[in-house]
Amino acid sequence: MKIIDLSHRIEPGMPVYPGMEAPVLTFPFDLDKDGFVETRITLLSHTGTHMDAPAHILAGGITLDRMPVSTFYGQAICIEAVSGRQEITIDDLMPFESEIQAADFVFFRTGWSRLWGKPDYFEGYPALTTEAAVYLNDFTLKGVGFDTISADAAQAHDFTIHKMILGKNRIIIENLTNLDQLPPVLFSTACFPLHFSNSDGSPVRAVALIE
Repeated sequence: MKIIDLSHRIEPGMPVYPGMEAPVLTFPFDLDKDGFVETRITLLSHTGTHMDAPAHILAGGITLDRMPVSTFYGQAICIEAVSGRQEITIDDLMPFESEIQAADFVFFRTGWSRLWGKPDYFEGYPALTTEAAVYLNDFTLKGVGFDTISADAAQAHDFTIHKMILGKNRIIIENLTNLDQLPPVLFSTACFPLHFSNSDGSPVRAVALIE
């Protein structure tokens, strides 16, 4: 089995959603002084490769810690959306109808992860149209993932796509990477969040497991 890491590393100065705080790593214990090393990590719940819970956007939405752990593992299909357009439309999805029907997760490879660490990462990335989101909501998915900063377009302020997906008690995974290494067929994926109370979101170590 081949395991492919789909996650960006958490580190100081890494890209974060505009206006948010970057993570801070400090070292309160030193090997020479204390005999051991321990790191204090200060970060927001939507740092790096992370997932959104319905509670992130929706009043009364479920938090990650209240979801069954099985929510975060399943079969996925990765759909290529590298077209130069800023929209992922229903026409991009319909050729994969049978695969989506069999999947728990749909990942979208836009190629945007190549811009990680650059200002262009935050602008102009492809995002689902409302029609495409409606189409996806007809399937029994656990979640949807993107190699971009957000499920909504950069210029969107009402988070319509978030609300549509999360409104079905699904998760959204953002800032995925290495999607170009995934096969064009179903594969297993795991994306487990940190298990903390009232979690509206969490960094994840997302991986693909290829037989």
